[in-house]
Amino acid sequence: MSMTPTTDARSPAPHSADSHDLIRVHGARVNNLKDVSIAIPKRRLTVFTGVSGSGKSSLVFSTIAAESQRLINETYSAFVQGFMPTLARPEVDVLEGLTTAIIVDQQRMGADPRSTVGTATDANAMLRILFSRLGEPHIGSPQAFSFNVPTVRASGAITVERGARKAEKATFTRVGGMCTRCEGRGTVTDLDLTQLYDDSKSLAEGAFTIPGWKSDSFWTVRVYAESGFVDPNKPIRSYTDKELHDFLHKEPTKVKVDGVNLTYEGLIPKIQKSFLSKDREAMQPHIRAFVDRAVTFTTCPECDGTRLSEEARSSRIRGVNIADACAMQISDLAAWVGGLDEPSVAPLLAALRHTLDSFVEIGLGYLSLDRPAGTLSGGEAQRTKMIRHLGSALTDVTYVFDEPTIGLHPHDIQRMNGLLLRLRDKGNTVLVVEHKPEAIAIADHVVDLGPGAGTAGGTICYEGTVEGLRAGGTITGRHLDDRAVLKETVRTPKGTLEIRGASRHNLRDVDVDIPLGVLCVVTGVAGSGKSSLIHGSIPAGAGVVSVDQAPIRGSRRSNPATYTGLLDPIRKAFAKANGVKPALFSANSEGACPTCNGAGVIYMDLGIMAGVSTTCEECEGKRFEASVLEYHLGGRDISEVLAMSVTEAAEFFGAGEARTPAAQAVLGRLADVGLGYLSLGQPLTTLSGGERQRLKLATHMADKGGVYVLDEPTTGLHLADVEQLLGLLDRLVDSGKSVIVIEHHQAVMAHADWIIDLGPGAGHDGGLIVFEGTPADLVAARSTLTGEHLAAYVGA
Repeated sequence: MSMTPTTDARSPAPHSADSHDLIRVHGARVNNLKDVSIAIPKRRLTVFTGVSGSGKSSLVFSTIAAESQRLINETYSAFVQGFMPTLARPEVDVLEGLTTAIIVDQQRMGADPRSTVGTATDANAMLRILFSRLGEPHIGSPQAFSFNVPTVRASGAITVERGARKAEKATFTRVGGMCTRCEGRGTVTDLDLTQLYDDSKSLAEGAFTIPGWKSDSFWTVRVYAESGFVDPNKPIRSYTDKELHDFLHKEPTKVKVDGVNLTYEGLIPKIQKSFLSKDREAMQPHIRAFVDRAVTFTTCPECDGTRLSEEARSSRIRGVNIADACAMQISDLAAWVGGLDEPSVAPLLAALRHTLDSFVEIGLGYLSLDRPAGTLSGGEAQRTKMIRHLGSALTDVTYVFDEPTIGLHPHDIQRMNGLLLRLRDKGNTVLVVEHKPEAIAIADHVVDLGPGAGTAGGTICYEGTVEGLRAGGTITGRHLDDRAVLKETVRTPKGTLEIRGASRHNLRDVDVDIPLGVLCVVTGVAGSGKSSLIHGSIPAGAGVVSVDQAPIRGSRRSNPATYTGLLDPIRKAFAKANGVKPALFSANSEGACPTCNGAGVIYMDLGIMAGVSTTCEECEGKRFEASVLEYHLGGRDISEVLAMSVTEAAEFFGAGEARTPAAQAVLGRLADVGLGYLSLGQPLTTLSGGERQRLKLATHMADKGGVYVLDEPTTGLHLADVEQLLGLLDRLVDSGKSVIVIEHHQAVMAHADWIIDLGPGAGHDGGLIVFEGTPADLVAARSTLTGEHLAAYVGA
């Protein structure tokens, strides 16, 4: 008897594993978040919007992504965790449904002189292997093509303990590709000795003019004066040849000064180690100014800037050496690699082609592999980091992006949108912090934070579809379809700034007259030559105030009051009112709480565990000694003033006993750039990217100059904030300034008096002026990519 299996018509119960399709956040309180609870759908593209400082990054990066990374780090052994950054658990009650988070942020790549686009993306590593296998003549392993590896030779006796113990003579050689003259940097430095010392004086008379080198400094000046190699009482210009050589070039030598063993070293190698080995951008302003005065960088004459030894450049594949390959535009290099057909290295060629094609696909085909990583903009750095994820076989991971459209022309934003959708369609969760309407439009789910910034933000105003956002009545919803209109009348220039024969980077002998006394916008696709034209051709000297994209640096002790110089007039006002020293009113100086050293919190390092910070019990987080808080100005102590918002402080210092015009001027500039909600003592480490950009702009507005050069000032700005920025630019122009803006935002283009459009493409396809004129003429002509997109934007 046969049994026929019966089929159950009812659908099977869903598998319990399929129920985890949400990332749940409950009770998030990081930074300004106010007990936020939210459910984010997995395997969808979710965009987080809201005004700058509303809490987007706090929710996405500091809560969701940070906890995912912390949990992954905890899976490693305690030994491995000791080498990893320690992460504290975010202030949140419950986080469920997390997946592995891959963060692609806007952090600039390290400005190390040895770091290039090629080394940062592994493209160089693959090229080195390729040349070590196919290059003719064959010169060695992949290390022979690396500008970070010096050639090493050694010989001597080694003892081999195998059976009878005996010494054998051995030689060792490792062939590296580093140029010996510039040590793989591509440039050599020349020091202007007149900036280091005054040769008419002796060391005893304080000949050194180096910042921080005081005549009584034990570790620096006294080592030279009491070393015995030079006469400290003789003017430097009177030194003998031997004394001058010992003074400038002597190898490190042990000396005894006042019974203490110290190392004496010639002045030039000492300066190179103490100043030139550091990141210029991380230096204090006065140190940076000294380095700019004293040091000149010139292309290395031996390697011609390629960083590679002559031997490494002698090996070629089809007439191309590795230096030529790295100098090619990546789109051209991809075509060259695509023409190589060698079965013995087929897997290597396939991987290299994929990496190079990813560069082109993501809109970075105009770069070259030898481009220093520190010269990439924030947007370029973020897209470079995306390269390794484009062809990844990983799925069901969470990709977290921080404004991926920054630095992109509207034409390039469409391509970026396609890449984000591709990542989602592979089954990944994509979380994007974004302001651009074109990027918000492709979202499956939108989370709008606000309603305001700082303490006025930190709540969920809306979550749902894009259509629902438009009708939701939030600030983002109301401004989502805002479109700036073209000006009916434009200002008349009051002169011109002539640029002739500009040929920096990809510029092709460009001649252009930049009108002065108006709002001039320089635009064009990414890589078309905008920054090369403006930053490279306009002298950043007298009368030119340049606000570039370099991030502002600051520790947890830095705050808006210290960064903008606002604290100086405040301290002086407190000191004058109370008849004491200004230093008492600095938490980094005499007035600091002795228990927490003015930090307000006490940090406990727990090794491999996350450090713990507790509010200082002595000062209750106020950062000052109790005796300092007894001094008042206008009825407030210094800690209460630092807790004020910019708006409150402007009112406080504007009238009455506390009236301080110098403080009022700085506070007015902060309010002008839309930072009225910031508290004066808020640590810089808690500010968002957009807030930092505007803080930098406010600081530079105090600089004396007639020409302002702004590099993408809309970076990190919400649609509502862009209106305020346009008003600020108008006020600058109306006050008699000339404003030149490098920008992609169509609202700024539409508001301009004059537009200079570069292109037509990027890299060697750009570098030309493709349009000069008013925005109305650009829209009417529609002869360039910018013209087409601006016409669509204004609805012409």
